[in-house]
Amino acid sequence: MLPGCPETFQSSQQQIEQGSSDRHQKIRHFRQGDVIVIPTGAAHWMYNDGQEEIIAVVLLDSTNPANQLDQFHRRFFLAGNPNEGEQQQQRGMQRQQKTWGRTQKGQSPEEGSANIFRGFDLQILREVFNVDQETAQKLQSPNDQRGHIVRVEGGLQVVKPPIHSEQYEQQGPWNGLEETVCSAKITSNVNDAERADFFNPQAGWTTHLNSFKLPILEMVQLSAERGVLNRNAIVSPYWIMNAHSILYVTRGNMRMQIVNNEGQAVFDDIVQEHQVVVIPQNFAVAKQAQEQGCQWIAFRTNDNAMINTLAGHTSIIQAMPLHVVANAFQMSPQEAWGLKNNRQETVMFSPSTRYSGRPRHA
Repeated sequence: MLPGCPETFQSSQQQIEQGSSDRHQKIRHFRQGDVIVIPTGAAHWMYNDGQEEIIAVVLLDSTNPANQLDQFHRRFFLAGNPNEGEQQQQRGMQRQQKTWGRTQKGQSPEEGSANIFRGFDLQILREVFNVDQETAQKLQSPNDQRGHIVRVEGGLQVVKPPIHSEQYEQQGPWNGLEETVCSAKITSNVNDAERADFFNPQAGWTTHLNSFKLPILEMVQLSAERGVLNRNAIVSPYWIMNAHSILYVTRGNMRMQIVNNEGQAVFDDIVQEHQVVVIPQNFAVAKQAQEQGCQWIAFRTNDNAMINTLAGHTSIIQAMPLHVVANAFQMSPQEAWGLKNNRQETVMFSPSTRYSGRPRHA
C-alpha cells in the first residue's frame, strides 16, 4: 500500500447496491522466481492462495538514504503481535543499539513490541476511526497470540482480476517514463532460462535484473542475479566494480574462492544450500559447482552492478595486447596466446571444454 495512491480495485455496482462493496489499492500476483521490490516504508501483506508453501529470500537494506535514524532495520506491525521468536530477536537488537523509543510505565518488553495501535490510547482510536469501544480494542489485538502469520478460514475475499489475465512481464519497448509511483511495476521473474543474459548449454546460465529491466530498482539502489551452474561447471573469476554482493544458495552446492585486493584468499570453502556469503566490492570471486550442480540468487547494492571478468572471451586478459600479457607474466608469446585464447566462453565455463591451437603470430 503506497501512501497517496488511489484505490483502483473496486466492487461492482451490484455489490455496492447490496451493501457488500469494497475498494482498495491494486493487488499483484507473484509466482516462483519473482523478484518483488517493496519501497522503503511501504506497508504490505501477502497471502498464499497456492498449494505449496512459500519460501522467500528477503534482503533488507538499512543503509539506504531513506533510513534517517541509524543503520538498524526496524519493522512494525499494523495488526496482530510478533511471535516469541520475533520478540526475542527484536529485544536482542535493542540491546545492541541506541533506544529511540521508550516503553510506557508498567509496560512489559512484550507489550512494547506489539502492533503499532497498541501504543495509542483507546479513546484516541475510537475518535480517529469513529468506531465503538469493542472495535477499537480489536485494533490493539491485546489477546492475539497468532504472530505475524495467520490462517484465513474459508479463503481471502478481495477484489482482484483472474490470475490468468495477469501480465507478469510487460510486452514491447518501454523506458519507465510512463510509470508513476502508484502504477510502477514492482515484480520481475528471473527463473526462466529463456531470459538469460549469459547462457552456455554445457555450463549453465545467469540472469541479471537491474534498473534498465525494472526501473523501480533505481529507487532502492539494488539489483539481483539468478544463477544456475551445471555439475562441475565454473564461473569465470570476476569482481563487481560498483557494488557489494549477498549470495544465497537455493539448491545444490559449490566451491567458492574469494580473494581480496592484496591477493589473499579470504574465503575458500564449499557453500551449501541455504547458506549466505557476502562478497565485498572489488573482491575477486570464482565459483565451481559440485556434483549436484548449484543454483543461487544474489542481491547487489547498486541498481546497475557491473562485473569485470579475469578469464574468458570478454575478460581483461583477452583485452590486453599479446606482448603485454607475455611481459607482465614473464611467459613466452605462445604461452600468452594460449592464456588469451584457450577459453572462448564468456562467463560460464564448461569443465570439459578445451581449446588448443597455434598462435597466429610468434
